Amino acid sequence: MSEPISIFQDNENEPQNSSATVGAEGELLAAEFLIKNGFRLVLSNFKVPVGRNIRGAVVTGEVDLIAYDEDKLCFIEVKTRSSDEFAAPRAAVDRRKQRQILRTARVYRKIFHLANAKVRFDVVGIVLNEKARPKIELFKNYFAESDFRKNFWADDY
Repeated sequence: MSEPISIFQDNENEPQNSSATVGAEGELLAAEFLIKNGFRLVLSNFKVPVGRNIRGAVVTGEVDLIAYDEDKLCFIEVKTRSSDEFAAPRAAVDRRKQRQILRTARVYRKIFHLANAKVRFDVVGIVLNEKARPKIELFKNYFAESDFRKNFWADDY
């Protein structure tokens, strides 16, 4: 199996904490899982400036994996936990995180002239267990761009 391509090199001198190690392991497991299920991986760890916050600081967005599932361009967030005792991994993909992924996906589509591509936003939840095989779940269409569009009703005034 070929490794997913990342546009950033890892800094080997930078210390890795345990959550970063768990996350990196989860992303590799997710990539293998997706390939086995027919996805064609395009890119991993796509990071790009997506705007500025209210204080004027640059906000960077990231998408863990970008892949094609048949004709759909999928932006995939991978959440890995060592236990699901308190909450499922996918619970960490809240509205704020979804909005950040959407903004990043829009920039990606603009850069690569994919404005009319069919897109989908998926989540892969992984629970690592020392005594058993990792539990991997794919949630296709976990959220959609239309969930974030503002609706205006003239009759409400």
